[in-house]
Amino acid sequence: MSNSNSNSQSVPEAKSAMNRFKMEVANEIGVPLSDGYNGNLTSAQNGSVGGQMVKKMIEAQEKQMANK
Repeated sequence: MSNSNSNSQSVPEAKSAMNRFKMEVANEIGVPLSDGYNGNLTSAQNGSVGGQMVKKMIEAQEKQMANK
């Protein structure tokens, strides 16, 4: 049995870019996300950041695919 973590990043070098993207999205939607511990935020707040990130990534990919 393999010991894989589904929460790991495929490209470790992208970690800082993803963190910047997360902070940018949180700022846009008004979630007071900070570096480090964010246990004071609700799961709805955290989920909205993740959901908005996915939405933006899908939109960017669709736009890129349409331009090809």
